[in-house]
Amino acid sequence: MLIGVPAESAAGETRVAATPETVKKLVAQGHTLRVQAGAGLAASATDAAYQAAGAEVVDAAAALACALVLKVRSPSAAELALMQPGSTLVGMLNPFDAAGLQALAQAGLTAFALEAAPRTTRAQSLDVLSSQANLAGYKAVLLAANQYQRLFPMLMTAAGTVKAARVVILGVGVAGLQAIATAKRLGAVIEASDVRPSVKEQVESLGAKFIEVPYETAEEKEAAEGVGGYARPMPPSWLARQQVEVAKRVAQADVVISTALIPGRPAPQLISAAMVQSMKPGSVIVDLAAGKGEGGVGGNCPLTEAGRTVQKHGVFIIGETNLPALVAADSSALYARNVLDFLKLVLPKDATTVQVPLDDDIVAACLMTQGGEVRRKA
Repeated sequence: MLIGVPAESAAGETRVAATPETVKKLVAQGHTLRVQAGAGLAASATDAAYQAAGAEVVDAAAALACALVLKVRSPSAAELALMQPGSTLVGMLNPFDAAGLQALAQAGLTAFALEAAPRTTRAQSLDVLSSQANLAGYKAVLLAANQYQRLFPMLMTAAGTVKAARVVILGVGVAGLQAIATAKRLGAVIEASDVRPSVKEQVESLGAKFIEVPYETAEEKEAAEGVGGYARPMPPSWLARQQVEVAKRVAQADVVISTALIPGRPAPQLISAAMVQSMKPGSVIVDLAAGKGEGGVGGNCPLTEAGRTVQKHGVFIIGETNLPALVAADSSALYARNVLDFLKLVLPKDATTVQVPLDDDIVAACLMTQGGEVRRKA
């Protein structure tokens, strides 16, 4: 089969959907790979490396005209115009972008959004949200450490003792757990908060203290358990008590990293403007939900500005919107392996066309458009 790997055109996107490693495996299966010139340069993958793996290096039009196109982000209007009706697209296509999905359907594409894969054991190897969030959590701590004008570990010197930084992690999913582990390696004292009581053991196993908020009703406890590995919106009564507990920790923190997202909904507001004002001058907030707050602005903090680092009330707020792109080599390597594992489901050995086995729960969940129609409503 003819498989194309175009360069990503979205601003700041440095990742690539296939690496020389995965290209070599696809070529070994009998497929022809066409990689756009320069597609992997920002991810430390040269054109020569792709050619050595068996790929053809082509221009954008040739890469996008293939029967199967592998991308990181959803194609732009200009890219869609170069794609062939009836071809297949695999990428992170934002299942909640109704207009974007409609554009893919109108282009006549069979489109698979990998973020929509169920959070099951069988789907772990192709879970792009987890692979990329893991790197985002790591990079968030490094950005905070770089911005923070003190050290993370405690140091005892002849000139006196340097206190360890106090770090608060809000949201203990994949990104939050990696942030805890990374901050711990740097020597910080860490507290973490999440609406799901089940993560307490994971938090403590990484050396952090879990910020507990008791549940007073059955409704609160049921919501806290979440669905499919995701948090659910909590009742207002519990959120009010949590905010009080979190506010106490935030006021004492040197670094706050917030990672809370609810698929298809605005990011919950966890750090109010008043909480920012209570923090010490020079403290740092890294908001992984930047640009995903109510109305597409703010994030877990209303003062966050997407794509910028700003200083409010003496506190630095980092609003980087694509942390995995800051470690493009590793994020591309993991993403490309996720894509390769998904292709095993729709492009079995010796197949010359993409298959769409709707009895496969992963394939059915990821299928966004087919036959000119949107198969999943955003």
